[in-house]
Amino acid sequence: MITFFIGIAILIGGYFTYGKFVEHIFGPDDRKTPAIKNPDGVDRMVLPNWKNSLIELLNIAGVGPVIGVILGIKFGAIVFLILPLGNVLGGAVHDYFSGMISMRNNGVNVPALSVKYLGVIPSRIIMILISLALILVGAVFVNTPATLINTPTLAGTAGSTDMTVFWIAATAIFVYYFVSTFFPVDKIIGRIYPIFGALLILSCITILVGLIPHLSVLDNVNLHDIASNFTQHPAKQPIIPMLFVTIACGIISGFHSTQSPIVARTEATERTGRRTFYGMMILEGLIGMIWAAGGMFIYKQFPELISQASGVKVLNTLVTTILPFKSVSAIVIIGVVILAITSGDTALRSLRLTLAELFHMPQKSVKNRLILCIPMFAVCAGILFWSNLNPSGFNLLWNYFSWSNQVMAVCSLCVTVVYLRAEGKNFWIALFPCAFMTFIVSAYILWVSPSHLTGAPIGFGLSLPVAAGISLLMSLALCSALVKQGKKLGSCKLTEHLP
Repeated sequence: MITFFIGIAILIGGYFTYGKFVEHIFGPDDRKTPAIKNPDGVDRMVLPNWKNSLIELLNIAGVGPVIGVILGIKFGAIVFLILPLGNVLGGAVHDYFSGMISMRNNGVNVPALSVKYLGVIPSRIIMILISLALILVGAVFVNTPATLINTPTLAGTAGSTDMTVFWIAATAIFVYYFVSTFFPVDKIIGRIYPIFGALLILSCITILVGLIPHLSVLDNVNLHDIASNFTQHPAKQPIIPMLFVTIACGIISGFHSTQSPIVARTEATERTGRRTFYGMMILEGLIGMIWAAGGMFIYKQFPELISQASGVKVLNTLVTTILPFKSVSAIVIIGVVILAITSGDTALRSLRLTLAELFHMPQKSVKNRLILCIPMFAVCAGILFWSNLNPSGFNLLWNYFSWSNQVMAVCSLCVTVVYLRAEGKNFWIALFPCAFMTFIVSAYILWVSPSHLTGAPIGFGLSLPVAAGISLLMSLALCSALVKQGKKLGSCKLTEHLP
């Protein structure tokens, strides 16, 4: 229990200390934001900061800080420290700069920023990676909330054995995604997200209140035997790289870099950026800590679930165990459904904007939005149907989504490092998380294979020490290239200002 509260303190303290430090390095000022300088009535317009903060939270907080941490807490109490430290030093930094650099560049997305800071060829690679990842997000975040709706808690006794409820829910969610992606940001997202936000906060508070009598059962990190916490997973998964792929959204998630630009287009001033971007990632970390505690409690109550149950089943068991009334349990499940839906809709909105930047298609035109939306949703629908008709389809889909999500984090952090170095600012605060996540992603791809991990995607299948060694070299090489690129751009700027 003590480790849990230490983690909570790290998150809250980090916002008021390290968050201020990060904000100082960026240096927000009173220059005009995209919403004021170039409003278009569709994506760039001023929204109140409280609404922007809720939109940002709901955009970034998908099922990762719930399902992800329920699975991730299998690694042991060390998660209660790694999650908040990674959040404060990595994830919140990643989200803040994703939003603020975008705001300084008319609200454009990472692929467009990478053209400016990394070059044309890297930007094309990033464009492909992010587009594929966003399509996967759209499909995953139709499937997951539809599955949650089809649990016994919400669907009655039939539960997951009757796919009729699933497909009705999936169709309704898919239609909503199209509407929220197509229409101006203030018409759908700006109006219903405050309601969704209230339900989300209510569900998290409900879970926390239900857990309070059981917090004493939570494990603490044994400082005299740290190694045991790194091998605690029932399937003996290595904490590096697996923990940082399993718990993406609570620690650091590349998906967030596709969401921050959406809000960067609706902010009235740069000075609210720490609250909107850094602060909402901290709040997501707090959500993750609550659900991690819930997961640990359930695994102690029902040990058989730790090796046999899916994250959705553990979640359903948790809410029905600690909450006395079925109606209250249903509210919590609805809150988790909202988490997934409010990330899926803006994932596809972000993809529309990314493609619009690539093809130079102004989005004020209804025709242009339709031209982009129709093929996007056709591809997403195809993946969704395939993943549910194929018995192992969704697991495979989720595995590729997990690591592609962290590839996006590396892409965004690369842009941040070069930007800070070019501006003559402290780039180390971005370089360290960039180096670490490059190592994690590379090690995962080089190590993972069905022989190492049941149901895993196909990787190179190298031994973990070999994969780690190669990944370390790759990380150092990339970071060296980024610093050199930033120095080069900074020299060009200096030359431009010389008389």
